[in-house]
Amino acid sequence: MIVRNIMEKNVITIKASTTYYDAAKILYGNKISGAPVVDDDNKLIGMLSEKDLFKVLYPFYKSYYDHPELYLDSENREGKANDIKDHKIETFMSKGNDIITVEPATPIMRAGALMIAKHVHRLPVVEKGKLIGIVSREDIFRAILQRNFDL
Repeated sequence: MIVRNIMEKNVITIKASTTYYDAAKILYGNKISGAPVVDDDNKLIGMLSEKDLFKVLYPFYKSYYDHPELYLDSENREGKANDIKDHKIETFMSKGNDIITVEPATPIMRAGALMIAKHVHRLPVVEKGKLIGIVSREDIFRAILQRNFDL
């Protein structure tokens, strides 16, 4: 079985100029944990996950070690989300070599192995440089169970 057979073709995408607030709203409102970031030609330029959004709420090690007193108040740290809500996602989305993609003809077991090896939950499906779908670990697992266990 190949990715083309099980991928989701109606992909929710985000633009790099989207704000943290709007991106969080898109993920939350659609009950998804991540989405591809595309340009106006639907070319994949990045990926955004809940993990990317979550990490922004926490300090970088250098900042923490330089000013640990700023990070002792947990309630104040929760307010950080309000401080960053207007920042563009292009500054903290995964991009470049960090984006792992598959082609439609990729065997699903190879796609699943990539997900496990790279610690990702979804892979954009790209054909001729354009995003044409997305495949998740759940998609692969369901396909294997349905095919082999008649579920």
